[in-house]
Amino acid sequence: MKQTIPSSPITALFILFFSWSLLAAGSAAADVVKASQWQITADKITRYEDPPSVIAEGNVVLEKTETITRQKKSAGASGWSELLEEETGEKAGKSGEATVTETKTLTTIKADWLVYDMDLGTVKARGNLVIDVGPDQLAAESGVVDLNRETGTFYNATIIRQYKDMHFEGRVIEKTGDLTYHIEDGWIVTCKLKKGETPPWSFAAADAEITDNGYAFLKHATFRIKGIPVLYTPVMLLPAKRTRQTGFLFPSISSSDRDGFGIETPFFINLSPSSDITLYPQYLAKRGLMAGGEFRYILNQTSKGMLMANYLHDDLSDPSEISYYEDGNYTHTNKDRYWFRGKADQDFGNWISRLDLDIVSDRDYLTEFTSGLTGFHMTQNRFLKTFGRGFQNKTDDQRQSSLRLLRSWNNGMALQAELMGVNDQRLDKSSPTPLWKLPAVNFTGLVPFYGTGVDFSWDADYVNFWRKDGVGAHRIDLFPRLTMAVPLSPYLETTVDGGIRNTTYLIQDNGDPDWTGSSTENRFLVDLGTEIGTTMIRKFAISAGSVTAWDHTFRPYVSYRYVSDANQDDLPKFDRVDTIADQNIIYYGIDNFFSVYGERNGRKYSRKYGYIKIRQGYDLRSAESDTPLTPVNVRVDYYPLPDFRLIYRTDMDVYGDGFTYHGLEAYFRNNRGDTVSADYRYDSINNVNSIKADARVNLFHYFSAGYRIERSIEDGKTVEENFSLIYQPACWSVELASNYTPGNQKFTVMFRLANIGNPLGIQVPGL
Repeated sequence: MKQTIPSSPITALFILFFSWSLLAAGSAAADVVKASQWQITADKITRYEDPPSVIAEGNVVLEKTETITRQKKSAGASGWSELLEEETGEKAGKSGEATVTETKTLTTIKADWLVYDMDLGTVKARGNLVIDVGPDQLAAESGVVDLNRETGTFYNATIIRQYKDMHFEGRVIEKTGDLTYHIEDGWIVTCKLKKGETPPWSFAAADAEITDNGYAFLKHATFRIKGIPVLYTPVMLLPAKRTRQTGFLFPSISSSDRDGFGIETPFFINLSPSSDITLYPQYLAKRGLMAGGEFRYILNQTSKGMLMANYLHDDLSDPSEISYYEDGNYTHTNKDRYWFRGKADQDFGNWISRLDLDIVSDRDYLTEFTSGLTGFHMTQNRFLKTFGRGFQNKTDDQRQSSLRLLRSWNNGMALQAELMGVNDQRLDKSSPTPLWKLPAVNFTGLVPFYGTGVDFSWDADYVNFWRKDGVGAHRIDLFPRLTMAVPLSPYLETTVDGGIRNTTYLIQDNGDPDWTGSSTENRFLVDLGTEIGTTMIRKFAISAGSVTAWDHTFRPYVSYRYVSDANQDDLPKFDRVDTIADQNIIYYGIDNFFSVYGERNGRKYSRKYGYIKIRQGYDLRSAESDTPLTPVNVRVDYYPLPDFRLIYRTDMDVYGDGFTYHGLEAYFRNNRGDTVSADYRYDSINNVNSIKADARVNLFHYFSAGYRIERSIEDGKTVEENFSLIYQPACWSVELASNYTPGNQKFTVMFRLANIGNPLGIQVPGL
């Protein structure tokens, strides 16, 4: 027997399933679920009694709703009505409370055609089948759903989850649990796709399991670009939700003349929302397995830390590898090679701490391993971005590690304590060994002197210089000073300062036979100075684009500095404090500062445009000689655009040697994100003549290119050269990189995928 409920165009409503369930109340205020039910609407509904079933056709919507009854305190109940146990117009559950009933939709199923079997509690549907389950949306051509278990099997189906940024497709998709799925002959992509769009990349699998904790376990998986298989792996584990989650990141593949084939497969471990670990196992065919790891934490913007370590038992470190050592100019002989580095910023109340670690196994490590996810360049960039400070130059043989504590006060005083050790990688490790600071304490301050117009400042410094072999010492350096302005004229700015400096040494010779001095030494110096200058400013009105005016600040000055002469031959030499030369010199110079003013988009602005500083000195100690004049120092900063900067430094000898120093720094960035930077250094005194250049240019159709070179012009050698070509559309990127160092050419391919461990464009997962 059948019964047809016509609806043309009437929408029919039928209660398919009704079950009562009560929740045990943990307290009088707990919510109570009264009932759960399925309801259906469609253009046409036909009911059959044998077997009991329903067929729905046209715009079918099947919903599971939940009715919740809870107690709500009545807004109209007063203190007296509660005391008198009076009701306030609503049905009260207890004194002063009202019963509130709400209906919530849990699951929605939509289709063109649907049949419901009442005995089995199953639904068969076809035609534009769509199911909304929590954060997931499932679409299919057809499917079978078990309403009691809320499971089902769907054909030619698609799942979009986590705000529609995770996309699954499969010939068959089984919903096996609340948010768990089994997929046959399917693929996964972690970015948004338009309807009918071919995924730019995907992981295809013959069989896949999507677990309830947000992982995708793939069997016989292939990585595909535009549907074309590129890589194959028997199994793969992927994070399948957008939040930070443990799982493998995409590997980096390389080929090198020196290292052979290489592959690096990062594994990200999410410890908590504020801490994580990333493992970097890397296989190098000619060297072996390099282990790498990184730990990070962040408590707030000022308290965070990052530690990284790499270890390699190097099969290539064999003296018989003559070409390896000769081509790369390497000198190490150790096979156990490592680099441990890290930084941490931590605030303890009013104290600020800074930890810097840099420990390396040999002097060649950082010049060999410059590229890759854990190489020197990427490590340097990440620490600079996170902490605002990086590491020493990769060629420095003495790597410093330190812990500093700083406390400052509003009255102008500051206290800093430091522990500093040195990782010595010099070729010649004979005595003396590097100096450690265990500890160094510095106390500085600047305070007005009882309303007299005089400022009292001081610099008090204590250092325990320790070394294993060679002379060490406890050194106390005290330098108090008075500074005041002298009103000679309304048009002159005059300051004078004077101080005394006393340095005391308690020396430990450690049996050094070269030390002939005593165990205690003292040095006393007088430091006096003055400066007279005037400042003139003029503003000029112009009309050049958005610029409406500019000003020129012109400041000529003359200064004098006197430092008394003291015998320092018997002092140990630790740093520049121990070798303060006597002075009796007059400096004269001109400072020019330029600023521009304008209006852009209806808003006024001002910015620095540049400066020119010229200075020279006349040494009174050499007045009777033929060379009393010091080199002319010229300093030029030029900012023609907000994102264009040129900085030039030069020293010119006036007695025939010409320019002894040139330094040029340039940086440019445009609205497209193209960047160019260069750093050139020439120093005839220290035999330096080198250039560093770096550029990144956005090309066309998601392509960009990068280039970096470091070259010693003095030696005619390229220290390092890198080139990269990057293709980066909306939700993935691939980078082909080339790295050249003496004796080695390395090529690397790196894929970065949206929402696989990290937002696109950052090398590894971000906090």
